[in-house]
Amino acid sequence: MILEHIVFDWRDALDITLVGVLLYQVIQLLRGTRALAVLSGLGVLTALYFMSRSMGLYTLSWLLQHIFGSLFILIVVIFQNDIRQALGEVGSRHFFRKKRVQAGLVDEVVSACVEMARLRVGALIVFERSMQLGDMVKRESVTVDARLSRQLLMNIFYPKAPLHDGAVVVSRGRILAAACILPLAEARGQSFGTRHRAALGATAESDAVVVVVSEERGEISVAIKGELIRNLDAARLKQVLHDVL
Repeated sequence: MILEHIVFDWRDALDITLVGVLLYQVIQLLRGTRALAVLSGLGVLTALYFMSRSMGLYTLSWLLQHIFGSLFILIVVIFQNDIRQALGEVGSRHFFRKKRVQAGLVDEVVSACVEMARLRVGALIVFERSMQLGDMVKRESVTVDARLSRQLLMNIFYPKAPLHDGAVVVSRGRILAAACILPLAEARGQSFGTRHRAALGATAESDAVVVVVSEERGEISVAIKGELIRNLDAARLKQVLHDVL
């Protein structure tokens, strides 16, 4: 019998394990992103293509066949931001292990943000995760390298302080730099200010998490993967930061 000639050795086990790990990481990268919705749409088109071929719908199958012929270019164009972010995570040293932030430091951030929102003091706090943010730190920023605390955050963002403009970058419980310039996202029909656009831009290009305190509205928001969670109170902000950090 044919089955008697099938040999399963350690190479096959390694092969299956590596493919499984790769697929798992791809799914983790796509969870909660617009890329997952686009991939679902491509899946529908694929099913429609095979259905049209089986039913003899030649015009529709011809059209879909030509679309799939340019599929690689379409994927690069549609997923350019997601591909850049995914490759950045693959190249980072912490692809399989996220950097964790201590619970006490989250409390410090929440306390500072709530107080700054009450006082209508604008703030932009970037949390580094798997992808290193050295390029953002180098953009006309000021090196701080100090332990994160409520008092330090409020001193940095005090309106008359020399470092209040721009963002602070936090890594491993320390504020690496202040007055950092972040890439701005395009405002597509939204009345976002500069801080919110900067938060969306930074999270679209990396896996960072950005907390925004609005000076005009006294509102706290969190940007993740190019999306904004708005109007957070202390309890909700704490829960979101614990979940993502």
